Amino acid sequence: MDTTTTASLILPHRASSTLALAGRVANQHATAHLFADYRSRKAPNTLRRQDATLALFTRYLAAAGIPNAPAPTRLAADPAAWRGTSWGLVAGFAAWLLGQGYAIGSINGSLSTVKTYARLAMQAGALDRGEYVAIRAVQGYSRTEGKRVDAARGTARVGLKKAEAVVITHEQATALKRRPDTPQGRRDALLMCLLLDHGLRAGEVSRLQVTDLDLPAGELRFYRPKVDKNQTHWLTADALRAARAYVEAGDAPAAGPLLRGSRKGGELDAAGMSERAISARVRELGEAIGIVGLSAHDLRHAWATRAARNGTPLDRLQEAGGWSSPAMPMRYVEAARVANEGVRV
Repeated sequence: MDTTTTASLILPHRASSTLALAGRVANQHATAHLFADYRSRKAPNTLRRQDATLALFTRYLAAAGIPNAPAPTRLAADPAAWRGTSWGLVAGFAAWLLGQGYAIGSINGSLSTVKTYARLAMQAGALDRGEYVAIRAVQGYSRTEGKRVDAARGTARVGLKKAEAVVITHEQATALKRRPDTPQGRRDALLMCLLLDHGLRAGEVSRLQVTDLDLPAGELRFYRPKVDKNQTHWLTADALRAARAYVEAGDAPAAGPLLRGSRKGGELDAAGMSERAISARVRELGEAIGIVGLSAHDLRHAWATRAARNGTPLDRLQEAGGWSSPAMPMRYVEAARVANEGVRV
């Protein structure tokens, strides 16, 4: 055999060995950064919710008598912390949350978080693939199941998610938007219009800048971090009226965040109204007209419900509301339909 033939047999083998080595090194590097890379892609609010769930999972493991249960910070960063996790433990976690009185929505969200980190651990080789498949099969509760479970259990519901949104009548919505002609009142009127007339989330309102408001054009431009999208809305008549009053009275800052915080006496403070401050103000204004426990999400729910009842097409509702899939707006559309529409008897 000549040297050319010999080389042609050896070189492919060497190339294959080099490729295999490079693949192993790449896998090791990816595994080492898997959790950090995943978390770097998530919004701060998402990470806060996930970290709260991981802290609950640690509490559950300790309550279940698991020795040396991994700390939440380790569960969020180290695939090896998930070694030994089984579908039985995950199912037990859901049952434990139920027994602790957590809302059905909170339980479903917590299960989703645990499954996500279990998947990452499986990818990293710390969790058996077969066990992960079994974990993934652990089911949460549907809306109907959740109602039955809530009706049967006597424990007071805890957690951030309400079982049902607070229903707001047209008269109540009008009252919430009709505020006194004071600096705080004009700010509150604009806040209520942004939530009730445009369905913005509290976090989206807190991000608004003065430059996002174009009064001559009657437009509002804003960013939706949940779907990573910039949007433009035509301001409703009420929202445009409230925005003009807020700006023309000199309440709006010259630059920076659009809404200003409040002082104890009712005067406006420096520019910038946090998501927490918005939630607290919505609750206060709700209580002032007899609605207990009102949230910014309730106002978004009222906006979507009204839009669906007025015949807004599903795709337009999804776009205007900033949802990434039609599943959520479809609930509003389905609820707005008259069951016997089109039925002839």
